[in-house]
Amino acid sequence: MMTYEANIPNREECQTCALTFAYKEINLLYEVAVMLTSTTEITTSIEKAMRRLKQHGYLERCALFRKKEDANELELLASIDLEPYQKKVATYRFGEGATGLAAKSREPIVIENIHNNINYLNKMGNISTQMVSYVAVPLLQDEEVIGVISANIGKGSPLNFDEIVRMLTIVGSLFVGSLKVQQKLTEEKESLTELKTYYKEEMQKDYKFENIVGRSTRMQQVFGMINTVAPTDATILIRGETGTGKELIATAVHNLSRRQNGPFIKLNCAAISETLLESELFGHEKGAFTDAREMRKGRFELADGGTLFLDEIGDITPSLQVKLLRILQEQEFERVGGNKTIKTNVRLVAATNRNLEEMVRKGEFREDLFYRLNVIPINLPPLRERYEDVKLLIEHYLNRFMKEHRKNMHIAKPAMELLLDYPWPGNIRELQNTMERIVLICPDGEIQPEMLSHVLPFNYQKLYMQPEPSVQAQPTPSITPVVTSAPPPSGPVTRKSLQEIEKESIIQALIDSHGIQTKAARILGMSARQIGYKIKQYGIDI
Repeated sequence: MMTYEANIPNREECQTCALTFAYKEINLLYEVAVMLTSTTEITTSIEKAMRRLKQHGYLERCALFRKKEDANELELLASIDLEPYQKKVATYRFGEGATGLAAKSREPIVIENIHNNINYLNKMGNISTQMVSYVAVPLLQDEEVIGVISANIGKGSPLNFDEIVRMLTIVGSLFVGSLKVQQKLTEEKESLTELKTYYKEEMQKDYKFENIVGRSTRMQQVFGMINTVAPTDATILIRGETGTGKELIATAVHNLSRRQNGPFIKLNCAAISETLLESELFGHEKGAFTDAREMRKGRFELADGGTLFLDEIGDITPSLQVKLLRILQEQEFERVGGNKTIKTNVRLVAATNRNLEEMVRKGEFREDLFYRLNVIPINLPPLRERYEDVKLLIEHYLNRFMKEHRKNMHIAKPAMELLLDYPWPGNIRELQNTMERIVLICPDGEIQPEMLSHVLPFNYQKLYMQPEPSVQAQPTPSITPVVTSAPPPSGPVTRKSLQEIEKESIIQALIDSHGIQTKAARILGMSARQIGYKIKQYGIDI
């Protein structure tokens, strides 16, 4: 390496100067490290660090080049004192000029006088008379060149080339390390974004109406209603018995709305006490109550720009009903223990299995809140009124749980008839849990009626799963919802004899109601759909 000439001082002066320089050098490196770790804008931090080097006399102009991934070529990544048009032309092939030569040789290149050296190409131009020397230092990682840091040195620089090369090597390594960390974080962020998008799309596939099991007329009417109102911001009240899929429909409403890219926040109002429910809905300030050690946002605040689903809305207390009414009217609220008014833009979807009209009549539910919630009412039918969908749901959950538990089975026709005849008082939730039990308990192969003895309720087993007796015992069946005037059959009670009783009862009820099926259904304690299916099943001629 070539160095500047200097008068040789005495030994003590040399030691003092060396210690002073070492201290300044360490302090400068510390400043650079702090700059690089204090922000995520790494390129800006690198340029600030380059200016600090310039202030300390290490250089006049500096540039950091990075090797392209697919070629032996250097592209400009960061620099100081360069115009935009200069940055565009600042690229070097390996071996081209002093910068490319440093990358190719993996050794520092020092040009003492740039004005008479052909290796200095001056692609970036605007060389002042103060700039007389040039240093290019390769940056290595795992024995591979990943970049080059270069500097133009001024005429009056107090430092020799060895000191400048050492400083550029250290600083360049810090720059590259920070860039690698930023690149890794960027890749992980992109990967997480892709995963989030993928899982969101997969979730939305499950909640699209074409993938929700329901081909009955009642469900098609529900789907038609939701397709109409989902794109609006109108408040929706979903009503239906427990287990009918109210949350599923609420999620589908959100995914079909203009807020589908916003948050979808859910809360079951019946699962939380009154004091905690207020905090969950509206949030609280630090110190608002015992254990409130920090400020917490509520569900209305978290759902800003999206949809809030409040399940079991009929279970909230009168005091909370007042606050909920206000936020529906004004779209503003205060956190518990706070006085700052917070604005929010939330689409509310509520659900309940309770009779709100009766609660209003008894004074248990505010009438004005009821009308605010009941802008778009959606009534989900119970599963006993969706007979056409029961078989579809059975097959859907059977396939789902077979895949989940890695089993292979199918349901025999007699067993399927038992499942179809069951009224499913717990609706879809009960059917889903029952099918998972069947898959877990039953062996692979064909599912027979006797295998369902540990699955269906005990009373139902006694009625429909009584085995054929080998002796003339007279087992007493449990009560049946069918009212009959037909004489009891002689001999043992079997499934066939029970079906004959049921058929005779339906015929008698139709006679008594003059062929009006809805009236006959009321006599028998059945729904209109159920009696219609039974008439078709038994081939009864109206």
